[in-house]
Amino acid sequence: MSLVQLLKGHFLIHLIICYVFLVSGLIVNLLQLCTLPLWLVSRQLARKVNCRLAYCISSQMVAALEWWSGTECTLYTDPKSFPLYGKENAIVVLNHCFEIDFLCGWTFCERFGVLGSSKVLAKKELAYVPIIGWMWYFLEIVFCKRKWEEDRKTVAMSLQKLRDYPENYWFLLHCEGTRFTPKKHQISMQVAERKGLPKLKYHILPRTKGFWMTVQNLRGAVAAVYDSTLNFRNNETPTLLGILHGKKYHADLYVRRIPLDLIPEDESECADWLHKLYQEKDSFQEGYMQTGRYPGPTLSPPRRPWSLINWMFWSCLLLYPLGLFLLQLVSSGSVTTILVSVALCTAASVGVRWMIGQTEINRSSKYGESKVTRQNNN
Repeated sequence: MSLVQLLKGHFLIHLIICYVFLVSGLIVNLLQLCTLPLWLVSRQLARKVNCRLAYCISSQMVAALEWWSGTECTLYTDPKSFPLYGKENAIVVLNHCFEIDFLCGWTFCERFGVLGSSKVLAKKELAYVPIIGWMWYFLEIVFCKRKWEEDRKTVAMSLQKLRDYPENYWFLLHCEGTRFTPKKHQISMQVAERKGLPKLKYHILPRTKGFWMTVQNLRGAVAAVYDSTLNFRNNETPTLLGILHGKKYHADLYVRRIPLDLIPEDESECADWLHKLYQEKDSFQEGYMQTGRYPGPTLSPPRRPWSLINWMFWSCLLLYPLGLFLLQLVSSGSVTTILVSVALCTAASVGVRWMIGQTEINRSSKYGESKVTRQNNN
């Protein structure tokens, strides 16, 4: 093992990375709070400012993936569609099988310059989570309670507000509603059998109502759907903890651009269209398992330096006062103070490890395992 790899796996290095992320995130949240008066003066300017502030947080996680772990990403796509990426608003449909698939989605956004303005459909509870959740609140992320009767109006209102957004954005959507697990897949295929739908091998049945609502409310503001299917070489199952330890992975992402005009407006027809899309996604995954590649030519959009520059900026800004504090702490000679500081650092590390642990597949949401799921929200 090289010295660099040894350092990447060291507890103190992880603690420093977590310290920079947490403190910088809280500072950015505070700055976002300070933009509240700006919303009253110029809504569009406030949106642009918050896009840049949000980038300060989300790009640190992308930098960890791209620059710290050195994870590679190969893009399979139509060369004719490639020039449009990042230059138009789009709904990005992602499969939900891996612990870091959301991070790969962010990396896809970063490569084409729309990371700061990217949107997601997220659980309402996340709006109250410091750093990421608060960042999303100021980005006008669409939050839902996963209760159709309640979400029907609130989600539609949130989507309508995005129609005049001043920045190009991608709306990242996991239509399956929850991460793939064998148990959830089994229940989902029971639903498919009962409803006479073709069974899927690598996906859970998509939840059609949320997709239809998103498409209908963003028609005219969004140009296309980017159907995206993700996998990792050598049957690897990457984790956030692996990224933190500097482990390198290689992601393959297959993206198809589908003009929004080709998607039916009728809810029932749109549902049928989405089910057919997931059958095709399943066949792409089957082909990948057999051949190790997706169809079509490959492209490798270069890493942009901005995520690394942002990460280095916050590291330099926050590590200097931390170094002074530690120097004064050691020079004080107070054993009690040192022990308390070590205890606080350990508690912070455990807290961060706990947060990372929540992304693990065995800790994923139970949404999709209950009997209610058998109705498939259709």
